[in-house]
Amino acid sequence: MRKHVLAVLVYVVATFATQAVSHFGVNAAHYAAVTYLRAQPVFTLGILSMLIQGSIMAYLYAQVPEAGRSIGHAVFFAWLVGGILVSYEALAEAAKYRVPAIGSWIAVEVGAGGVQFTLYGALLGWVYRARVPQAG
Repeated sequence: MRKHVLAVLVYVVATFATQAVSHFGVNAAHYAAVTYLRAQPVFTLGILSMLIQGSIMAYLYAQVPEAGRSIGHAVFFAWLVGGILVSYEALAEAAKYRVPAIGSWIAVEVGAGGVQFTLYGALLGWVYRARVPQAG
């Protein structure tokens, strides 16, 4: 249970850190050009979304054979599950909404998603790392 809770928390940390830096820092002008975004996001809904996503991903990772084998293994898992979310954000949103420029939208979303899920995978690998028994 402890690993599950930590795995959820590292997802929230990785997601919030990456997306906050992207939306309010590095890519602020990009998002300011999107006319359908709220001026002030509803952070409670964003956190709830991250908790749900993190819970599902933590459960799935715990079911993977040899979970915790390596940080690289965890990063690969994170890229796989992240591919589901990032493909929606990068491609389906650009297809449905009037984004300022489709090419830059895809680049920003894929770039931020790549950073987010690489960070999440590294942290997930840290949570599930194999413990070396201590000599006693």
